[in-house]
Amino acid sequence: MNLILLGGPGAGKGTQAKKLIDKFQIPQISTGDILRAAVKEGTEMGRKAKEFMDAGKLVPDEVVIGIIKDRLAQPDCKKGFILDGFPRTVPQAEALDKVLMGLGNKIDHVVSIDVDEEALVTRLTGRRTCKNAACGQMFHIKFTPSKKEGVCDKCGTELYQRDDDNEATVRNRLATYNQATAPLIGYYTAKGLVRPIAGVGSIDDIFNKIVGIVSGGHSCACGR
Repeated sequence: MNLILLGGPGAGKGTQAKKLIDKFQIPQISTGDILRAAVKEGTEMGRKAKEFMDAGKLVPDEVVIGIIKDRLAQPDCKKGFILDGFPRTVPQAEALDKVLMGLGNKIDHVVSIDVDEEALVTRLTGRRTCKNAACGQMFHIKFTPSKKEGVCDKCGTELYQRDDDNEATVRNRLATYNQATAPLIGYYTAKGLVRPIAGVGSIDDIFNKIVGIVSGGHSCACGR
């Protein structure tokens, strides 16, 4: 049960990942989280990553791959894992394959949550967040509006739209995602691993589709 979740910003990857973790009791491997953990623990790869981060530079692929290799070798990944935010490019996917091969492992499914771009724009630009950092409750002006417009139901604080949720920024994020992900879809499609899921309907409906596929409800030409 080694999974990669793909989907544009707002497609619901985070929500579905949490439900998959609960159901299958497998860890979610987030590159951001494991980078921070490796730096905090002072591992060899963590020290290398810290040098780049302290200099305000992107951590290079070979260091990220090294940290992911260390994480995937840990006991809690033996039953499976969900990769979040990695790979982002074909070279990263190729490097991941080599790491997994060295561990005697492989990717089983690449679940692509497909949502129309305009629907993603509507989802993201309609989000509103409580200004009270201790609360952080989120609403949506169309799908889950607050009872009183612009005011948090939970603590009564003003709601605001995050900078990265304005339309121009959202469309830039989607363009960047599409540019980077299209080659990845091709890479994993060639391996017979891509499982497209229509990301419309209720959260539970989408979750049940994913579970049906990753639990063995899918067979492909490669006989997996």
